Amino acid sequence: MALVKITPGTPWPLHGVAATRRIEQLAQAALPPHVLMQRAGQSVARLALALAPHAHTVWIACGPGNNGGDGLEAAVHLQDWGKNPVVTWLGNATTLPPDAAAALAKARAAGVVFADSPPNMTAQDLCIDALLGLGSTRAPEGRLAQCLHWLASSAAPVLAVDLPSGLDADTGTDATNSEATKQAKTPATGNFYYKNTLSLLTLKPGLFTGQGRDAAGQVWFDDLGVDTSAEAPSAGLSAAPFHRPRQHASHKGSHGDVAVVGGAAGMAGAALLAASAALHAGAGRVFVALLDAAMPYDPQQPELMFRTADSLQWSAMTVVCGCGGGEAVRTVLPKAIASPAGVVLDADALNAIANDGQLRYLLAARGRHGKPTVLTPHPLEAARLLGCSTAQVQGSRLAAAQQLADAFACVVVLKGSGTVVAAPGTAPCINPTGNALLATGGTGDVLAGFIGARLHGLSTLAEVFIQTSGAVYLHGLLADHWPAGKALTAGRLAAALASNAA
Repeated sequence: MALVKITPGTPWPLHGVAATRRIEQLAQAALPPHVLMQRAGQSVARLALALAPHAHTVWIACGPGNNGGDGLEAAVHLQDWGKNPVVTWLGNATTLPPDAAAALAKARAAGVVFADSPPNMTAQDLCIDALLGLGSTRAPEGRLAQCLHWLASSAAPVLAVDLPSGLDADTGTDATNSEATKQAKTPATGNFYYKNTLSLLTLKPGLFTGQGRDAAGQVWFDDLGVDTSAEAPSAGLSAAPFHRPRQHASHKGSHGDVAVVGGAAGMAGAALLAASAALHAGAGRVFVALLDAAMPYDPQQPELMFRTADSLQWSAMTVVCGCGGGEAVRTVLPKAIASPAGVVLDADALNAIANDGQLRYLLAARGRHGKPTVLTPHPLEAARLLGCSTAQVQGSRLAAAQQLADAFACVVVLKGSGTVVAAPGTAPCINPTGNALLATGGTGDVLAGFIGARLHGLSTLAEVFIQTSGAVYLHGLLADHWPAGKALTAGRLAAALASNAA
């Protein structure tokens, strides 16, 4: 495979550290010695030239292992192609792995320049981070931290080899965010982000969730000519959803009723945003049962039909419950959970379930009976449901989402950078769309309503997983295509779904 630029729209399998190690071992056994590292080094050098075709001086920070060996191989190619690579190497020749030792010997024989520090910062045209790579999760210190400081200080673009140094390939946690490492970084930047990362052999989940997207920047991929299909992926990168055409001979009842139950005193806006999203996403009819009786009508959206919770026909409609529900949502949750149709539980509904053993039992029983259910927690809500800390959820987002999905036999949407969608019996997927424009109040309510509109007529967990993943993808895609200079508000986002809710 040639170098591939990873962009939203195409599904990709994601392999964690253990699976990647197994793939690597099998490939090395089938290939002549050092070939895999040679391919990696050549790929790094090719991408370096593509990113900075007019570069002259390229500083390569090489660590003590095989990631450093990839950098050394790249240095040889760049030297052969008329560039001026300067290598700062942190290894020990007596303890090098065989492939890296061969790369070191080749670089020395080619006359590559080695230096204890990088060239003058203004003389660098490109920097390459080949310090740690796969499997390293501890915060860099000593000379390693010093190299990170230099990388942060450079005005040149940075290309990371396989992974940004310190990023956990499985979880997306960034060890360089430790206090010790922050102190070694440039005060002017505080934290630096790579502009490009070349993932080798496999794509790793950590590049796309947690702190991974900020750390990695644009991700590229080269499988180094190795077939990885025999190894089951630990996750997948979501694809663009298929368009679901509507039959001409249809009516409002053909596209389902959605009931949004929430909006306690002072929080009616959350329920109205979810209802607006369901409406603009194509639901046939949208009912709103506000738990705050003081606001019975929305004159800006006359299509919304307001009812009391007691008057809803729970069995005939998809229920979106919890948006702005406050403590009052506890009184309606048993009915919502008992509904035979699809149910989306968000926000205060999740908080109530986390604190009530009976509600947890009812939700788990609902899942065991195969009723279509989606939970949409943010990290703190997920932590409450799991009985752990938010940091623990963020430190293992894939595992946290899967644990919740297995516990309640439902689809779980763990929101955040690289939103994770999980379901029992299948590998979770990471959503590649979305950006920080979504970090504003109400966008999660919009997502809940959007998902609710897509659950009509679904009966299997697999169908719910696919439609939920599609909603998450399109929700993020709207933010990615948002007009520059125009504020993204939840209300505008809900209205925009009308043109992008396939």
